[in-house]
Amino acid sequence: MRLTGFSDLSIRVLLVAAANPDHLMTIDHTAELLDVSRAHLMKVVNTLTRAGFLKAFRGRSGGYTLANPPEDINLADVIIATEPDFAMVECMRDNNRCVLTKACKLPGVLSAALDAFQSVLRQYTLADIALSPKDIASLGFLVR
Repeated sequence: MRLTGFSDLSIRVLLVAAANPDHLMTIDHTAELLDVSRAHLMKVVNTLTRAGFLKAFRGRSGGYTLANPPEDINLADVIIATEPDFAMVECMRDNNRCVLTKACKLPGVLSAALDAFQSVLRQYTLADIALSPKDIASLGFLVR
């Protein structure tokens, strides 16, 4: 299983915001820090804001920050909000066209694996993986 780049970038955005709790992060600065497309980053920040993980402020002095403390942001919730689906194989999709589905045992195995994956993620919050401001600075990232 592989998470989408969208989910990967979502986690990185949350990590940067968590490491800079006293500053509003901007799209431009974050795009520069993470070396990603500004347009793609805007979509990620909008999704995280709509899902309640970030608070966004518009205008000249705008930016974004965490909407809740890092210990209240569950990693499973972030992944569920940012992944388009968890249909790992054809038979798990709504428009399943696999002719083996009626007799196949693979969907049950993969569903159990997915449940285990989400169960492990449920045990962790952003606080568990957060970088400190010192960690961010050691990477050469300066907060503006």
